[in-house]
Amino acid sequence: MSKRSLNGAEWAAMVLAGADRLAAHAEKVNELNVFPVPDGDTGTNMNMTMTAGANELRSKPSVEVGRAAEVLAKGLLMGARGNSGVILSQLFRGFSRAVAGQQEIGVPAFANALQQGVDTAYKSVVKPVEGTILTVAREAAKHGLAYSRRTADLTEWMREVVLKASETLARTPDMLPVLKQVGVVDSGGQGLVYLYEGFLESLEGRSASGLDVAASYAQPSSHEDRVSAPAAVSQPQREHATGSAQSRLKTESIQFPYDMEFFIVRDAAARKSSFPEDDFRRTLEKDGDSIILIDDGEIVKVHVHSRRPGDVLNAALLHGELSAIHILNMQDQHRELLETEDRKSEEVAKLPNAYESESIGFEAASGLPPAAAYPAEEANAGQVAVDVGAPHPLAFEMAPFGIVAVSMGKGNEQLLLSLGVDSVISGGQSMNPSTEDLVQAINSLAVEHVFILPNNSNVQLAAKQAAELAEKPVTVIPTTSVPQGMAALLAFREEDSLESNADRMLKAIERVATGQVTKAVRDTRMDGVDIQEGQFIGILNKTIVTSDASLIAAGCQLLGRMLTSGDEVVTILAGEGSDPEYTGALLAWLDQHYPDAEVEVHEGGQPLYPYWFMAESV
Repeated sequence: MSKRSLNGAEWAAMVLAGADRLAAHAEKVNELNVFPVPDGDTGTNMNMTMTAGANELRSKPSVEVGRAAEVLAKGLLMGARGNSGVILSQLFRGFSRAVAGQQEIGVPAFANALQQGVDTAYKSVVKPVEGTILTVAREAAKHGLAYSRRTADLTEWMREVVLKASETLARTPDMLPVLKQVGVVDSGGQGLVYLYEGFLESLEGRSASGLDVAASYAQPSSHEDRVSAPAAVSQPQREHATGSAQSRLKTESIQFPYDMEFFIVRDAAARKSSFPEDDFRRTLEKDGDSIILIDDGEIVKVHVHSRRPGDVLNAALLHGELSAIHILNMQDQHRELLETEDRKSEEVAKLPNAYESESIGFEAASGLPPAAAYPAEEANAGQVAVDVGAPHPLAFEMAPFGIVAVSMGKGNEQLLLSLGVDSVISGGQSMNPSTEDLVQAINSLAVEHVFILPNNSNVQLAAKQAAELAEKPVTVIPTTSVPQGMAALLAFREEDSLESNADRMLKAIERVATGQVTKAVRDTRMDGVDIQEGQFIGILNKTIVTSDASLIAAGCQLLGRMLTSGDEVVTILAGEGSDPEYTGALLAWLDQHYPDAEVEVHEGGQPLYPYWFMAESV
């Protein structure tokens, strides 16, 4: 029997069936990771993201499609992990906006929502790349829109969407050369195909889990006769000038001096209609720039640099109650910077080296909040404003900056804390933290501004998403490894301005070379290097430069590529799979070939990578 519409319960059953199919094949998606390393986690990230959304759907059932889609989108948004998870959350965020307020949806509404999801996801990625999950989602949605004019049968229509997604997935190696080089299709695109296949299975009545969910909503679906789904393409073909940048800027050149962030809390009546994002954006653009608007239904987060903060607030008040208002005068900050630049330089020069000071990071390492960990009479002078005899809670001065970092390994965690990090989130290659994990860490710090060091390229999108959702201003420093994070931390100065710190940290990560040694999980050829499964590969920044059966040989060859002048400062972080004998051999080799290099060794404890290296010119 033809199926022409879905209510909220039926739509949720379809989504949960898709989540189940993705979960069942998450490891297969992981195996499609382009790099031949044992940490391919696209499938894990997508699965955990969908699981977070599915849990929300189960806990907040609704027979209205609009409400069910909103619940899913919020669950995905906060549970998003890794780049693939963030993109997936944005696909359904756009979908949710398209079906807001609808009781049921048919083919035309479904097709339109799928397209709006693609539009939203593309906006979340600064430089979209062809041959990825975005391409698969775009082509499937485009075909779905066209085919929606040919049928009103949801099952027939979804079958066409799945076919188009699968066809596009099969062509991803022709769009992205690295995929063809390794002999795989795009992992994120494959995950999306599995999800869509689950949708189709539910519509065809082939998903037991989907039918059970529908029953739990007390709204059982009607389904067509069972039809075979298309086979997914799921297997690989083979089993910084002198002075700060700000010091060279004229104060009067800051055209929009007021840096504003706040939330618009929309009441129930306002939420009956969508937030007029385009109109409000145009209002802000009249006298402002750096505009970010995130509409989450009940609240809208606003960021803008403006010449007229009063006009911005008055315009925002037309749409709801304002909350968590932060306004900074950047011209004042810049004038203060210029006046104190020389003094700050002198003070910074007198600061102890982070490795030499036992007190640095003590409060963070204790697991207690700064100052609040101690009774009022023991708090450091200047940190607490308190009437000792008063019964009310202590009132603390907020520090100007806090730092959140992502890392794996107990040793690395302690090292980052010793360098000034306030909160370390466990995660990285094999387990990316969620957006919610990052938001909670940000909001837990009693500071005015937070820096995030993702320390992994696959955490950067989640970090940016967390920055948009946080209750305070956040700057994401795009570090891709713990060694890069360490370099950024060594460049940080608490007494300096936000802009100067961000500039100095960015330059610091550009100056260092980072290397990783790990074991290949399959035979391949990449970056001109022939690789055999089980060999140790050396990765310089993002490029594989060596492969050898010997861990020591691979490490020495990698270090030889990293050091250029011979007098660099070299940091070795020993992880799981390292050995004192191996480390000693690396040190002996460095001493023989680079006697002028300054070498430090730390027990990092990171999994999967026996050694991480950092080399920085002095």
